[in-house]
Amino acid sequence: MHKFLKNKIIETIKILGLPEVEPEIEIPKNEAFGDLSTPIAMEIAKKLKTPPRTIAQDIIQSINKSSFESVELAGPGFINFKFKNDFVFSELENLLKLGELFFTQNIGNGKKIQIEFVSANPTGPLHLGHGRGAALGAALANILKEAGYNVFTEYYINDAGKQVEILGLSVYIALQNLFGKNLKMPEECYKGEYINEIAKELYDLYGNSLQNKEFDEIADFLIDFSYKKMLNEIKKDLDDFGVNFDNWISERKLYHTGEVQRAILKLKELGFIYEKDGALWFHSTAFGDDKDRVIVKSDGTYTYFASDIAYHKNKIERGFDELINIWGADHHGYIQRVKAAVQALGMTASQIKILLVQMVNLLREGKPVQMSKRAGTFVTLRELIDEIGADTTKFIFLTRRHDSHLEFDIEIAKKQSHENPVYYVQYAHARINSIFVKAQGEPERFSGELFNEDELRIIKKVLIYPMIFELSVQMREPHRITFYLQELAALFHSYYHKYRVISENDELTETRLSLCKAIMLVLRHGLRMLGVKAPEKM
Repeated sequence: MHKFLKNKIIETIKILGLPEVEPEIEIPKNEAFGDLSTPIAMEIAKKLKTPPRTIAQDIIQSINKSSFESVELAGPGFINFKFKNDFVFSELENLLKLGELFFTQNIGNGKKIQIEFVSANPTGPLHLGHGRGAALGAALANILKEAGYNVFTEYYINDAGKQVEILGLSVYIALQNLFGKNLKMPEECYKGEYINEIAKELYDLYGNSLQNKEFDEIADFLIDFSYKKMLNEIKKDLDDFGVNFDNWISERKLYHTGEVQRAILKLKELGFIYEKDGALWFHSTAFGDDKDRVIVKSDGTYTYFASDIAYHKNKIERGFDELINIWGADHHGYIQRVKAAVQALGMTASQIKILLVQMVNLLREGKPVQMSKRAGTFVTLRELIDEIGADTTKFIFLTRRHDSHLEFDIEIAKKQSHENPVYYVQYAHARINSIFVKAQGEPERFSGELFNEDELRIIKKVLIYPMIFELSVQMREPHRITFYLQELAALFHSYYHKYRVISENDELTETRLSLCKAIMLVLRHGLRMLGVKAPEKM
């Protein structure tokens, strides 16, 4: 419906000779105001310095009203539209004929987008923040692919630098303690049970051959063994979470292949590198950063930023039209310098989008859950998947905008009731499937003459799904689909308890089965976009 309305508004604007403005279509908060609304008159008014209500009246008088029951002016210049029932029923019939093709359009036209997400240091298990980023990245990849983009997903492995060295040292101390050394773990080391597990595996594999060795003697071996062990666990957890990547790229490799050095040389050639106090600096303030950034310290060692520049140069050279980075909220101060580097290397600021994912507050019956024996300080993604399942975890991670705090109550997630959002949505799909089993098949014909007001409300809800999908794509926000599915499921469950779908009236039965079919198609598509199963039985 929103595409039809948008085209009608564009036609009218041209007829009136008004400035061409892309119409924004909204859903009124109160359904009494109409089915859809637009603030287009206010946008045009800014250009013409004319009262918005005057422009709105001109549009209302000139627009073709054959498909509308009413077109009304509201507030400072909103135009509210209510569609005729015949038009609504014809749209529903199109949906039933086209199936999922009705929901999407080729917005991307093959544009190449790279999404880098999770990218957790391989120094410990994935925590819930990583899981939330994984759910977001995977869902975003799904909706962008569905919208015609050429999407490439990637995990950047931070396998160089201080953090993996600390991992190796932590495992070394735990291993020596297995030999009876009783060494104290330094404050900066990792202390989770997983450190002891890695040490025990080394002990079982290599026995006493690692005893009485200084850390420096076996550091490279321990670091390599430990981080690869953790990376394999991360891959297994993500695979069980239903999240896969097209590529895994190593920070170490960027150094070993000389890409870090070449990136610095490139920036130097472009005039964005200078020397001060014995260090090399990137002139990031030229692109809006609050200060220039060190990339090579005075002692000759590289900062983390150096390899990040090389990685983004690598991305650019692979020909992506847009880069999407999904990071934890603690990386906020890093955004501007990375955008500066990308611009210095030839991209525009609009070609890189950085989404920050807030941490998850885990609750059990309303009380905070903070500790994990295995991780030491946080509950792991694996623990949550094992307790409530990947689908439930993923769906709840996607119930809020990525940069909003999320409270996740494990006990609510276990309930088979309306309190559990994923259960409520999946159960709607399973319930409709059970109706079709009882009816011995899906509807064979369609009639739009027997719908009551409750059914009409559901039909209109179903028909705005393409608009929700489009907004999710444009805003890069999969949670819009999650929120919509919960609303649609609630409408269906209420309807199911109020009306009999299968009755002795064959025409009424076919009509209601048609409605159920339309709902099922939307639920199935929406859940697939989120990476969540649409079960036939529950």
